[in-house]
Amino acid sequence: MILYKTVDLFAGIGGIRRGFELTGKFKNVLSAEIDKYACQTYAHLYGENPYNDVTTEEFKKKVESTDYDTLLAGFPCQSFSRAGNEEGFKDKTRGTLFFDIADIIERTRPKSFLLENVDNLLSHDKGKTFKIILETLCLELNYKVIGVEIDETGNLIYENSNFMRNSKNFGLPQNRPRVYIMGFDKETFNEKIENLPYVELPRVRGKDPIINSLSDAIERGTSKEFYVAQGYLNTLKKHRDRHKNKGNGFGYMVLNLPGEEKQYSNALLATGGSGKERNLIYDPQPDFYGLMVKGKQTPLNNEGIRHMTPQEWGRLQGFVGYAFLNENKVDSFSFPEGLSNTQKYKQFGNSVTIPVIEEMAQFMIQCLNFLESRH
Repeated sequence: MILYKTVDLFAGIGGIRRGFELTGKFKNVLSAEIDKYACQTYAHLYGENPYNDVTTEEFKKKVESTDYDTLLAGFPCQSFSRAGNEEGFKDKTRGTLFFDIADIIERTRPKSFLLENVDNLLSHDKGKTFKIILETLCLELNYKVIGVEIDETGNLIYENSNFMRNSKNFGLPQNRPRVYIMGFDKETFNEKIENLPYVELPRVRGKDPIINSLSDAIERGTSKEFYVAQGYLNTLKKHRDRHKNKGNGFGYMVLNLPGEEKQYSNALLATGGSGKERNLIYDPQPDFYGLMVKGKQTPLNNEGIRHMTPQEWGRLQGFVGYAFLNENKVDSFSFPEGLSNTQKYKQFGNSVTIPVIEEMAQFMIQCLNFLESRH
């Protein structure tokens, strides 16, 4: 069995790595993450400390001396400079984290890569940011990016929809559109890459859903700490009403009110805040109504409204109940002891939906099998 070696940049808690590992065809050999708490969870899950800073020359030298095939990166989106064009991508992207990815790709020439980012990347700076990224990868670094063609005059031809995929189509009930960019090295695969028959990233999960409905992701009878204080709930209602009066659709959302059940959750966000407020749950436990709970300024609400738990977020991202099941279907996912709920929400919200990544990895294997075949 061929094992491709991966380098995992901006690793978070290893969601992209895990999606690739689930195929049985990829093995991770180097990781990079600088968030203290994400590093703790990563080490807890994989038995290795990923602490490395992608932006440093020390780390780039480490990648140069590492034998690997595939670069993985869920990189943060930053504003790009519109500086001069003397150095191509180095000039246009300097000071951004994409520059560091491009620099590592140029130095090490991996056979393939998968980059992941928020959906706003497509519209950022009226599409100029995304265009610079694709021009860098295709024209400067000479990679074939799935979903991009180059015309006779060297202009890129692509549709934004070629790169947008949504978690709700990959077996989990979460509305989470994200951008995925996959590329293969023209210098490694030469003319064969022009005959690659796989021209579109997967749009759906090729197997049965992992969770059939949103209600299946929800656990009943959680502890009182997750219930919303009445004063806070009143504030959320006032905030929503204010926006509603202005014609805006912002505001909190309860996903499973009787008769109003939603099919999908809203996107889980690393900031917690709106990611939590737009994913509230109706889970009545009358014994909790009116209780004072440490850390809350007013009594618990008497409407049965609570936040989702970190465990529920983990299910919607494919960490809990899927990606870490052993051969006996026992779930081995856990966080390090003592990690706060705030960090758990942040880590899940910052992560990828693992089954989407798994599908991308399966697609990459198909491409690599074709490119590396002898005929």
